[in-house]
Amino acid sequence: MNKHLLGACLAATTALAPVGARAEITIDWWHAMGGELGEILESIAAGFNETQSEYRVVPSFRGTYTETMTGAIAAFRAGEQPHIVQVFEVGTGTMMAAKGAIYPIHQLMAEKGVPFDPSAYLPAVVGYYTDPNGNMLSFPFNSSTPIMYYNKDAFAAAGLDPEAPPRTWAEMESASLKIVESGAAPCGFTTSWPSWVMLENFSAWHNIPLGTKENGFGGFDTEFVFDNETVARHWDNLKAWQDAGAFRWGGPGSGPDAFPAFYAGECAMVFGSSASRAGVLRNAEFNVGYGMQPYYDDVAGAPQNSIIGGATLWVLTGKPDADYEGVARFFEYLSQPEVQASWHQQTGYLPITQAAFDLTREQGYYDANPGADISIRQMTLNAPTENSKGLRFGSFVQIRDIISEEMEALMAGSKTGVQASADAVRRGNELLRQFEAQAR
Repeated sequence: MNKHLLGACLAATTALAPVGARAEITIDWWHAMGGELGEILESIAAGFNETQSEYRVVPSFRGTYTETMTGAIAAFRAGEQPHIVQVFEVGTGTMMAAKGAIYPIHQLMAEKGVPFDPSAYLPAVVGYYTDPNGNMLSFPFNSSTPIMYYNKDAFAAAGLDPEAPPRTWAEMESASLKIVESGAAPCGFTTSWPSWVMLENFSAWHNIPLGTKENGFGGFDTEFVFDNETVARHWDNLKAWQDAGAFRWGGPGSGPDAFPAFYAGECAMVFGSSASRAGVLRNAEFNVGYGMQPYYDDVAGAPQNSIIGGATLWVLTGKPDADYEGVARFFEYLSQPEVQASWHQQTGYLPITQAAFDLTREQGYYDANPGADISIRQMTLNAPTENSKGLRFGSFVQIRDIISEEMEALMAGSKTGVQASADAVRRGNELLRQFEAQAR
């Protein structure tokens, strides 16, 4: 569906209120989506605004996820906060600790009398953003999970089946070496977001803990425990594969060099967010295939399920009470299957409700776009366990930087997998203790 027609189309399919004059109450929505994603987001807000005349949602781009979250916290302290702020998943622990600043979604919807059924959302999404009592704290909006993108043309040139991406890490090694040795591409694979892909999701996919207390869901005093044999082996393998040309380090943090290397045909495979699908289709000048994350078939319980990235919408306190009814009604609008299905199909983010997934399937989208359901299949492969429902650690934005630094030291040859994972655990635990001391 053309994004410019989204607002008009959705307005025609909803009946929240008759279209009328401009909204009397402004609802400020700070977000971290630029470019095409930002345009689609703005069209969603416009669609809601066209359905009623009491409220007007005004989106405002505030930079990166980190900049948006820290900016909103600073604005709250100054009494200039927005009604809604988009916060990435690793900021959940930090937002929960912002006592008095958060208006929990379950409480908001109940107090404003707006229907809200958490069971309508995908279990893996609900589980990530609930408190210990199962109450949803923030509103799911853009959820993603890492998948494999691969160059079908390079696979064919290397004599590999372009319809059969590697399923295990042993197959990944074999395919990558064959690609390099055949000259089909200078490198087999690379990755964006190394911490998210090669540690956080890797651990969930193999059903091994990242930390104690259900990966932080059980409360404070959690400790990282990912300095285990499986992680160390995998990191050592990445280093060995790099030395053999099979793997290329795409950079720390977001892995800024990963997708450019894929688009240029330098690496035949890349791991990245399912929400990168639109960008891949726009930039890749070759046939693209999609696959799940590989696993070690000698690890019991693998593959389990992947965990989400992306962000949710948090409501901040301190605004006039009348404003919050508008926020609740906007969230009701966002929950509609037509809105969610269109967002999913245009961006590659997960359809966060079962109804949106069913509608997308009924519309024939997955038949017409093979591989578009990879993210959902990964997320729902098995019921989430304590090790695979997500993570909730304070200061995890900074801890991710530490993980990237230790992985980069490994790739540079100054540390082994055992040393790098142990140092990341030690440094991460130090930040956890500092965060807890400040939050209590």
